[in-house]
Amino acid sequence: MSDKKQTHFGFRTVDEDAKAGMVHEVFSSVASRYDLMNDLMSAGIHRAWKNAMMDWLAPRPGQHLLDVAGGTGDIAFRFLERAPDARVTVCDMTESMLVEGSKRADAAERADRLAWVTGDAMALPFADNSFDRYTISFGIRNVTRIPDALREAFRVLRPGGRLMVLEFNQIPVPAMQWAYDRYSFNVIPAMGQAVTGDRDSYQYLVESIRRFPEQQAFADMISAAGFDRVQYRNLSMGIAALHSGWKL
Repeated sequence: MSDKKQTHFGFRTVDEDAKAGMVHEVFSSVASRYDLMNDLMSAGIHRAWKNAMMDWLAPRPGQHLLDVAGGTGDIAFRFLERAPDARVTVCDMTESMLVEGSKRADAAERADRLAWVTGDAMALPFADNSFDRYTISFGIRNVTRIPDALREAFRVLRPGGRLMVLEFNQIPVPAMQWAYDRYSFNVIPAMGQAVTGDRDSYQYLVESIRRFPEQQAFADMISAAGFDRVQYRNLSMGIAALHSGWKL
């Protein structure tokens, strides 16, 4: 028995200091097919969710966004499309994910407004009060200590800055959640095996969704980190949700 602090890795219990490396292995394994798998798993709906995120975030010229766990650049490029004079720093713990994002055709066109940084959401390599907006899309559930990541988000945001999180959540209708679980556990790992040759990583990703706090519990965590005006919106009946908070 280990006397170290423990956490979950999907449905497994692991030492806290081991989880980050295990998550890193997952995303290193799937990086080259990550965007394709997102399209297949969600039938492309993840794109509409990310657009909804931008609608609510309402990017403005001159803002500086920190996009955490955003290695492939999906959120960064959407932000810059809506605010051409803005800047984005993409921070991800997995270098191979950042490499995939920097390969995108529009990355070179926006190189002067994009920075790619390897870093840990629980100990961001940035000064206090550095950013106007902080986003994390389908990444917060993979963090070992979510409250630490939220406190770091609060620290690096300027006063008046805004946090926005897009993450899978729970459907409030039990019968629909049951049906979604059947799809998730029976189809997604098999799809991961067929497309990426890696069933285990997608088994973990499905399990990690079920371990993530439900919507109100996560909103309470955001408030506990210091944010005000915390709200959430369900997407696709609660399969995913957007959470927003302000540093006031």
